[in-house]
Amino acid sequence: MGVLLSNGKNIEVDCLSCALTSGVIEPEGGAIIETEHFHAHQDVAYPIKGLIILASKRHIKGFDELNEAEKIDYIHLLTKIRQAQRTVLNIKHVYYFYNEDTSHHFHTWMVPRYDWMDEFGRSVESVRPILLHARKHMNDEKNSKEVLHALAALTKELNGK
Repeated sequence: MGVLLSNGKNIEVDCLSCALTSGVIEPEGGAIIETEHFHAHQDVAYPIKGLIILASKRHIKGFDELNEAEKIDYIHLLTKIRQAQRTVLNIKHVYYFYNEDTSHHFHTWMVPRYDWMDEFGRSVESVRPILLHARKHMNDEKNSKEVLHALAALTKELNGK
């Protein structure tokens, strides 16, 4: 499967989630937090600061496949990351997305809302145009530095470093 990264590179992988959680592909800025069951990182396809992917390390597709330990770990990490987004990046609102018909395995997108996004609307339909705008118009050195700075701040907050 071909995946277009935010830097414009196209990579071939069988499963992007497997490649990221196993370390075959290192997301820019690395993992912001990692546990036995999950790996959280900046989305590699869209350069929006604080757009975090929380991905299962196990290749599953749905919530109903999570075991008890994974369920507890998932909700704990999701809330911990959200609190860090609010505290460190001052992100007031987040859209959460999860779909089971993806070519990747179980992961949740945590898409922050910024004022610049208002021109695209404030609904689920606004997210795709926002993502495409970010890939096309925010893929510059200045924004990349802001994304990396945000990742470092989140990593520090989440890991106490």
